[in-house]
Amino acid sequence: MTSTVPPAVPHTEAQPPITMFGPDFPYAYDDFLAHPAGLGQIPATEHGTEVAIIGGGLSGIVTAYELMKMGLKPVVYEADQIGGRLRTVGFDGCEESLNCELGAMRFPPSSTALQHYIDLVGLTTKPFPNPLAESTPSTVVDLKGVSHYAETVDDLPQVYRDVADAWNKCLDEGADFSDMNQAMRERDVPRIREIWAKLVEKLDNQTFYGFLCDSDAFKSFRHREIFGQVGFGTGGWDTDFPNSILEILRVVYTEADDHHRGIVGGSQQLPLRLWEREPQKIVHWAQGTSLSSLHDGTPRPAVTRLHRTAGNRVTVTDASGDIRSYKAVVFTAQSWMLLSKIACDDELFPIDHWTAIERTHYMESSKLFVPVDRPFWLDKDEETGRDVMSMTLTDRMTRGTYLLDNGPDRPAVICLSYTWCDDSLKWLPLDANERMEVMLKSLGEIYPKVDIRKHIIGNPVTVSWENEPYFMGAFKANLPGHYRYQRRLFTHFMQDRLPEDKRGIFLAGDDISWTAGWAEGAIQTALNAVWGVMHHLGGTTDATNPGPGDVYDEIAPVELPED
Repeated sequence: MTSTVPPAVPHTEAQPPITMFGPDFPYAYDDFLAHPAGLGQIPATEHGTEVAIIGGGLSGIVTAYELMKMGLKPVVYEADQIGGRLRTVGFDGCEESLNCELGAMRFPPSSTALQHYIDLVGLTTKPFPNPLAESTPSTVVDLKGVSHYAETVDDLPQVYRDVADAWNKCLDEGADFSDMNQAMRERDVPRIREIWAKLVEKLDNQTFYGFLCDSDAFKSFRHREIFGQVGFGTGGWDTDFPNSILEILRVVYTEADDHHRGIVGGSQQLPLRLWEREPQKIVHWAQGTSLSSLHDGTPRPAVTRLHRTAGNRVTVTDASGDIRSYKAVVFTAQSWMLLSKIACDDELFPIDHWTAIERTHYMESSKLFVPVDRPFWLDKDEETGRDVMSMTLTDRMTRGTYLLDNGPDRPAVICLSYTWCDDSLKWLPLDANERMEVMLKSLGEIYPKVDIRKHIIGNPVTVSWENEPYFMGAFKANLPGHYRYQRRLFTHFMQDRLPEDKRGIFLAGDDISWTAGWAEGAIQTALNAVWGVMHHLGGTTDATNPGPGDVYDEIAPVELPED
């Protein structure tokens, strides 16, 4: 069990994980990646052709890596550091192995394309200590000044099980959860599409909170309040209440919020290892070629301008003043960069795509970590026999506190607070030390016997993604009525349907995906872009391994009327 409010259908080890292809575009990216025929080939006349990749996050590095294997020459532009929101940092003065995840830190088994690359570069994972996860020794739920200690969900008061029952009924009655869960587990594409088409038409204009309120199971405001503060899987979800319910259904259908694992040593290793990796199966380039070697070890600097030039080329100007023109460009950075940091021609995209980019809605998010001398939270209270401190969910300022153990008597890490949206904005004016002081005060009220401060061995590390100049937010989350906009962005890789003067630049990355906020979505859109570039340059996939564009007409996302 990984949640204070359990999922409607419990996961068992005997069941295979659902792949996070999602209901919108049920394409098996994991099968595409695993096929021995590879992702496709391009004409020999195009070997060595430069393709610009703007953004060195996971999506950009996966795109560049796969295009390099086909014989193209990716030119990666990165304004900051390789990894994007896979950002692992250390603590000044502490041992090098002690680190924290400022961005992505937990990944579900349904991220099957992500797992392909984790395995490819030889990384390992371990269970992440979410609320009431099997790997979490104990959890404390603290609401309205009252704390409940639990090692399993059965240790919580009855009201929490009532809320769990209400959520299960709400999903089944309002969103055909059981039917969709079975169809996705069986990869029954026609059934998935049949269920989802009705739900998109019915629910596109509905908020998450409105969906709860429409359910007889959630008539009680108290139940809705508890559900928002405690939630399911990773904790409270009230910060998502204004978002489209379709966003939440994508998460629960794909079990994206269950059974999370973290990457040992830090998630940023994944794009960094792909950057350095020398693939054995590679076309045109000599054995021993890597993305790093093609760039002499360093990507190009930030892009400052994008415009179209003769021959339907896209011309890129970077911060050094260098100007280069390309037959194909893949843009994987936050889409708002196209509105602010980068000077763009209107001709880059159709006007309705610009509208979709402008309407993209980002969630704010902040975290603060401190290094500690050891996992002292496993000490036992002499009076109660309980752990002296636990993974904590609360309605206080901290909201979620995670305890990250590296082994007995070894230095460890506490994520004192992980918050989203309004809860994140509350921290924005405060520096790291000011944030820590407020957090320690809140946690001191929950754990009056515990002196957290005496265990801290280094300075706090914090991030507010809405304040990061190359991100301006943590991840995309559609508002009600945004389905049409998201469809335009996700399907942009199908460019045969666009005028010729609007082709050649491809969108990819987290905020283009249907599963925003998850690394899997970044990879899926990268693979869409790989197919798009290959097709644009005259390439094809093997007949035995059709790509996402080859089967597009069979699985295209539901199209709502524009009138």
